[in-house]
Amino acid sequence: MLSQAVFIIILTSGIFCFSKNAGKIRRNILLGKNYNPGTSFSERLKNMSLMALGQKKMFDRPFAAILHLLVYSGFILINIEVLEIITDGILNKHRVFSSFLGNFYFIVIGFFEILAICVLVSCAIFLLRRNVVKISRFNNKDLDGFPRKDAAIILITEIIMMSAVLIMNVCDIELQDSANLPISSIFYNSLINLDNSIIHIIERTAWWTHFIGIILFLNYIPFSKHFHIIMAFPNTWYANLKAKGMFENMESVIQEVKLMLDPTATVPEGYEAPASFGVKDIKDLTFKNLMDAYSCTECGRCTSVCPANITGKKLSPRKVIMSVRDRLEETGNNIDKYGVEYDDNKNLHDYISAEELWACNTCNACTEACPIQINPMEVIYKMRQYLVMEKSEAPGEINIMFNNIENNGAPWQFSAMERDKWSIEN
Repeated sequence: MLSQAVFIIILTSGIFCFSKNAGKIRRNILLGKNYNPGTSFSERLKNMSLMALGQKKMFDRPFAAILHLLVYSGFILINIEVLEIITDGILNKHRVFSSFLGNFYFIVIGFFEILAICVLVSCAIFLLRRNVVKISRFNNKDLDGFPRKDAAIILITEIIMMSAVLIMNVCDIELQDSANLPISSIFYNSLINLDNSIIHIIERTAWWTHFIGIILFLNYIPFSKHFHIIMAFPNTWYANLKAKGMFENMESVIQEVKLMLDPTATVPEGYEAPASFGVKDIKDLTFKNLMDAYSCTECGRCTSVCPANITGKKLSPRKVIMSVRDRLEETGNNIDKYGVEYDDNKNLHDYISAEELWACNTCNACTEACPIQINPMEVIYKMRQYLVMEKSEAPGEINIMFNNIENNGAPWQFSAMERDKWSIEN
């Protein structure tokens, strides 16, 4: 009875804490403006199935994709066993599903063991890639501090949890007596000389380690990049599936220009003049932009293909998205402490410099490379709109172009009367 009580307390506390933290993330995302992807239900479902479930974009880099697929599928499928652990813990039973699944149960457990080994090996390779091979996109200064530690914590935790599953099976005498499992049976013979009570203690320790590890991991992921295992699905559901090079005119600007050019025009019912243009802070972004921030896996594929970054410029699309998340987290914490109306006199431009923003050439390479369709470029050009339209802070070259358009009706320094002459001479 004590074991049941402890189990239920840990389980309910873990679920409550996770729900509370996930609720804060949802609240933070909904601080953004409304957004409509403009695609049908079937298009969204197909895209989500291919990108989030099928991991289509991951296979642009096959080796990493195969390892990730093993970890992803292994972690998800093996955690089906969590349902049995929860049922056993609440009812104080032992492998309750085996009683009605029969021999199929042992086939499933054997398959889970093979997957656990695959996850262990894959996580070990990922650690080697990050810390020994030191692949450049994982050693960028974007990941200095917590992000680098976060990746290590996740991989080590998964290794511990998968090891606990295998140890639990190896030391489960009843399980070994009922089935010839592919992995644990190999090691079971080494336990023959141990007293059954000791084997039982080891098995229970591994069982509790796996269960508590799951609860701790569940409550860690809202603070980790690993939250993408949840956010990848809604993020690809709301992804913009329009042509990558398509820029949309700002409706607020269109309406203002119409009213300026036609003083007799009727103002639409409920219309309010825009308070500002472009993106100054978090609340000027759409909820999809904010969802992107919580979906980022920090894999660095976007930065690794960014022409600006490759040529040594300061811009890193990964850092842009991470900065949005940092500012969003700060805004959410301020709401928790001081209320919705609190103003800390900071904004997103304190996190992302003008140098970074103007380094972008809007090629969309970052958006194309992202496995879960995050769009750093959209954040960049919306922030540039604010700099130009609100602060009049554009680079000199762009200001020259603006002046030419205003004076000559074209980006070049030749008047309309001289265009024929210019074209003939050139």
